[in-house]
Amino acid sequence: MTKSDSITTQQSTVEEWTKTLAESTGSPGGGAGTGVMLAISAALTSMVAGYTDADGENRDALAGIRGRAKEMREAALKLADDDAVASDAFGAAFRLDPGPERAEAIRRASIEAAKSSASLGERAMEATEDLAWLAKHGNPALIADVVVAFGALRAAIAGARTNVSFDLASLTSAGTPLAKVREQHPELWGTVGRLTEALERIDGITASVDAKAAPTEAL
Repeated sequence: MTKSDSITTQQSTVEEWTKTLAESTGSPGGGAGTGVMLAISAALTSMVAGYTDADGENRDALAGIRGRAKEMREAALKLADDDAVASDAFGAAFRLDPGPERAEAIRRASIEAAKSSASLGERAMEATEDLAWLAKHGNPALIADVVVAFGALRAAIAGARTNVSFDLASLTSAGTPLAKVREQHPELWGTVGRLTEALERIDGITASVDAKAAPTEAL
């Protein structure tokens, strides 16, 4: 049984999971950490929505936000565990002896790892607009929590972006030139660009509310 089998985000305590993360095993690693950051963002989103009063259309909007945040939190933890499994395979491939078997194992593991990170990143991008709504319409007393949620979301998106890019580049270790990687995996390659744009979107939103969230900075 591997570490990723026995220690999961869905069944372990925070202490157990972070203790395992601290070990030099690579599984769970940074990819799984992005899933946890997404779960934290989703949980804060749900909390702020719950503290926000609204009537009419805004009430329906809040209900939708809370429902999506609940589903996102649960999905993020599963994606974190999926990434830990992918990390196991990725590390195992690079530990093989040089030769055709190692090259093929690296190719398979790199693609699967990139897909895992891309899936997490795509889900994370879905959360941006709900937080943007709360930044504008949410309970103003919780604007700091909104910004913290954005910070966790940004960390998740940044982590997913970096991991997809790194995993794609790892295909060069199996003998595939980077230009060929781009040609063979256009969707995954394009995901990196979309995640970069999402980071810029988050930075713009958080900058627009920073004076409310951190008013001491204005003095």
